[in-house]
Amino acid sequence: MLDTLVKIMFETGALKFGRFKLKSGRISEYYVDVKVASTKPEFLKEVSNRISDMPLHYDRIAGLELGSVPLAVALSLRVGLPFIIIRKERKEYGTGGRFVGEFEKGEKILIIEDVITTGGTTLSGISALREAGGVVEDVVVVVDREEGGKDTLESAGVEVHSLLKASDLLRYKGEGGEN
Repeated sequence: MLDTLVKIMFETGALKFGRFKLKSGRISEYYVDVKVASTKPEFLKEVSNRISDMPLHYDRIAGLELGSVPLAVALSLRVGLPFIIIRKERKEYGTGGRFVGEFEKGEKILIIEDVITTGGTTLSGISALREAGGVVEDVVVVVDREEGGKDTLESAGVEVHSLLKASDLLRYKGEGGEN
């Protein structure tokens, strides 16, 4: 039976083929756009159900802007815990700050990511939370591109839990799956 997440990814056009420059600067023959799939309630429900079924312990949920925010909201609604938005950088106006939402020092924070490639963006979020007193031990990612990001995060003392790997999506495409 076809994995529900893979099916939704293909149905929404979240996997694209061509020539793409990634945030890391690398060039890829495919692009994984979880943000597109995240516009579908059935995708958010499936992701939040899968994450909530994992034997993880946390006090808060964090999502990095922009792609992980809908995922964090969906999980927050599913498990009844508050979430934090991690900005890419500290604002220089308004209240400033790197986070939207609050947490107490020592709280365990689960980071949700849409896609990891090198892990650099996620590592930046982990560092910001830790510097502010948060405890980050786990990251759940919808799609691991399998390009070193998991190793980068694990070397920072974080366990990475992937719902899908790029190879899962590419294998389906190779087996005559949808475009």
